[in-house]
Amino acid sequence: MFCTSFINVANELGAPSYVFYTCGATCLAFMLHVQSLFDRGEFDPAELKDSDAELAIPGLRDPLQGKQLPSVVVEADWLPTVMRHTRRTREAKGILVNTFHDFESQAVASLTTGQTPPLYTVGPIIDLKLKKGDTAGEKEIVDWLDQQPKSSVVFLCFGSLASLDEEQVKEIAAALEASGRRFLWSLRKPPQKGKPEFYPSEYDDVKDGLPEGFLDRTAGLGKVIGWAPQTRVLAHSSVGGFVSHCGWNSTLESTWFGVPVATWPMQAEQQLNAVMLVKELEMAVEIRMSYRKLSGEKTSGEVVPAEEIERGIRGLMAAENEGRRIKAKEMSDKCRKAVEDGGSSYHSIGRFIEDVITD
Repeated sequence: MFCTSFINVANELGAPSYVFYTCGATCLAFMLHVQSLFDRGEFDPAELKDSDAELAIPGLRDPLQGKQLPSVVVEADWLPTVMRHTRRTREAKGILVNTFHDFESQAVASLTTGQTPPLYTVGPIIDLKLKKGDTAGEKEIVDWLDQQPKSSVVFLCFGSLASLDEEQVKEIAAALEASGRRFLWSLRKPPQKGKPEFYPSEYDDVKDGLPEGFLDRTAGLGKVIGWAPQTRVLAHSSVGGFVSHCGWNSTLESTWFGVPVATWPMQAEQQLNAVMLVKELEMAVEIRMSYRKLSGEKTSGEVVPAEEIERGIRGLMAAENEGRRIKAKEMSDKCRKAVEDGGSSYHSIGRFIEDVITD
């Protein structure tokens, strides 16, 4: 999104420029729509920010609420820059999107009306390294999963950037204890305040980040780890649900493996992904579909209470969620077929190559 200056370089060299959009088609359709509204003077971020006001988006059946919009379009400091890059995206010869047609068919249709550059759905592009025994830590995790019943474990992981403060960790811990469900929880150490740290890091001992006695009380049910080999975990037959921040890579990975999700978006475009999973595709249950943090600052309702988390976990793992589990499996089949010979993404990649050669 923020690399459109390369178009100038391509123009100087007389080479066609193509954008590889690493988010989904729904996000792309959203950004282009907001840019059109912004340029016509019809988009007021102050009216929408943190509100229940609705904004209709091409590619989504239901309107989005203002509090579900990415922070970059409701923050005055960010909006002009994001709109400039989005506007320049229209200058590319084509846009490659990391998605597949059946996953976002409505959004794809809204982007193929001739008002935008040609669209190529080339996904899912995900890392499927499932080789066993890479590290002692991974082997320990897989060995533990091997001992759990099929589809019995809820996996909690919030990506490479998000971290949880002490109060939120306590609420998650209480929810897991109350749910009585088997769990695998990836817990990262937040960046230290006052230090030039941006990414979460690892605890020397994960119990340092947990309520006292939690590991002892849940010793027969769960396991808390640091960094998680996510694709290996999602691929395991004992994993029956995924509490996720709904980052796009995580969304595609859970779809590939057919694991239903409980949504808890944290930042970026993750709310759009959560809305799509819960409302459009009905493959997920909601814990939240709004931000926990905004531009690094605390927001109202930042700490999600244990009761709300427990309700989401129970809904995710309950027998009553079988409909969503079936839909997740059906979409998994479509996801894999898309990249097979003759699939929609296979065909789209071929069309892209032909267009580049004949340009």
